[in-house]
Amino acid sequence: MNEEQEGIRLNKYISHNSKYSRREADRLIEEGLVSINRIPVKEHGTLIRPGDRVSIKGRPIHPRKRGEVTMVVYHKPRGVLVTKKDDRGRATIYHKLPGKFRHFIPVGRLDYASEGLLLLTDNPEVAETLMRSELPRTYNLKLDRPVTPEMFEAMEKGLVLEDAREGGHEKSSITRMEFAPFLEARLRGQSGKNGKLRVTIAEGKNRELRRFFAHFGAKVLDLKRVAYGWVELDNLPQNKTRYFSRKEYETLHQFLKESRKNEKS
Repeated sequence: MNEEQEGIRLNKYISHNSKYSRREADRLIEEGLVSINRIPVKEHGTLIRPGDRVSIKGRPIHPRKRGEVTMVVYHKPRGVLVTKKDDRGRATIYHKLPGKFRHFIPVGRLDYASEGLLLLTDNPEVAETLMRSELPRTYNLKLDRPVTPEMFEAMEKGLVLEDAREGGHEKSSITRMEFAPFLEARLRGQSGKNGKLRVTIAEGKNRELRRFFAHFGAKVLDLKRVAYGWVELDNLPQNKTRYFSRKEYETLHQFLKESRKNEKS
């Protein structure tokens, strides 16, 4: 029995078929602003089955067609958070993005001090599929010291750190971290004080690259994501957006088709 036959949780249904996030859906449900078949409900886990009609503030939600998706490439600048709100009042991507993208979901994150390619979508299912994937992520890095043979060996073979707190956020609860072998690691330049690298990894763990190089006593001075899967940043200026090209959409739909096939097998 698939999810559609069993039913989908109300908060998930709302987030998949409207501009609201799951957290925002929870709040709307708690406030009694959501109804199913004209009956108000206050339980997040209420199941929605085929034929049910869901409304928010009296306005019906129309189920999204399978495969309906809009994708945006954004060049995130440094000093901007990938989140809806910040309790310290710092700027977020939603302060910078045009209003028409306020309900779009970021595919993964870039930390406050990082810049580069960030994918955004209006389809939560697509966002989840892309985030769970092992699509290659490519970054340009600048370290505060030269790249050593020990670093290259760890990038080639992988690394397990029982204490990976160095390089992470001070409030992070993550201590142990396992780093898979990098898909690519190429030296872009080296001076007496700094090393520059282009690296490609297939994961998106919390401050993964900063933690990795901190193990070798190196601080990442600059981190810029330049590609995510088949999508490249190219010459998109900082703080600007663009829609996917036709070719990028075609590749995306093929990728989603194969992902669904693999889930069923």
